Amino acid sequence: MAAEELFPPPPFYFTFFAVYYIILPMKIADKWKDYSIIATGDGMKLERWGDIVLLRPDPQVIWRPSCNLYSYEKINAVYHRSGKGGGGWQFRTPMPEEWNISYGDLEFIVKPMGFKHTGLFPEQAANWDMMRSLIEERRGQSPERRINVLNLFAYTGGASVACAKSGALVTHVDAARGMVERAGRNARLSGIESGIRYIVDDCFKFVKKEIRRGNRYDAIIMDPPSYGRGPGGEMWKIEDDIFDFVSTCSQVLAENPLFVLINSYTTGLQPTVIKNILTLALKDFKGTAQAYELGLPTEEGINLPCGCSGISIF
Repeated sequence: MAAEELFPPPPFYFTFFAVYYIILPMKIADKWKDYSIIATGDGMKLERWGDIVLLRPDPQVIWRPSCNLYSYEKINAVYHRSGKGGGGWQFRTPMPEEWNISYGDLEFIVKPMGFKHTGLFPEQAANWDMMRSLIEERRGQSPERRINVLNLFAYTGGASVACAKSGALVTHVDAARGMVERAGRNARLSGIESGIRYIVDDCFKFVKKEIRRGNRYDAIIMDPPSYGRGPGGEMWKIEDDIFDFVSTCSQVLAENPLFVLINSYTTGLQPTVIKNILTLALKDFKGTAQAYELGLPTEEGINLPCGCSGISIF
């Protein structure tokens, strides 16, 4: 048999001094109807959120735009960065302070907030779909047993709402009370009146308390920040703390867990790094780890990278 048959090259590659460069897989959140990216360029992205059009910064957009994004006539608001850090919104037209958008049977509040955010990361829909499928498959195998999910650094609850909608019992933990309250509103908008327990706490401290209590979870989701402080001033730096944190979280996994998912927007944290962390920190469980970029399609015909995720499925 020829060597090419034994060791076929990757589907997308080029060689340089016998080194392969491979395009990593990307999961595309392409099922949105209430959200789309119209155009990108010069560090900005032009987005439609329902009937509202926003122009916001995006550090991944280092190419030139195909048109003048600022001249788009339907823009409702633009986020301008400040040379001193931060920035603020310029509202060009009257618009609601907040509004709702849907993703399938889920509904979320959108609101322009500080530091360019809207309270929702639409690329996460790719992860929501995958987690819901895993939960529903496990529930199909054991209909009488509820799936317990722990969502850490849970923000406004996109993942919590998605998992609860598929029948999981979710413990939602975040240090910011305002974001936890928003998560509750998102859940109620999606028709979820019970099934989510909301906790305002430092995530590391909460996990340690759960270990002492003997509580166990079938699935763990985490979306840790690059940097942060807990309610008591606890410092978090993802490069220093993420491995120990995942290792600690392994102690609250059930005997026959379902999955552990890590999401990150930290620049420079490659998907393979997340995969290695999952593989090594969860080595006592018989799981298969994979990692991937997340992306959103644009009306220009390209995919915008939006961070990366990794999941161990057991």
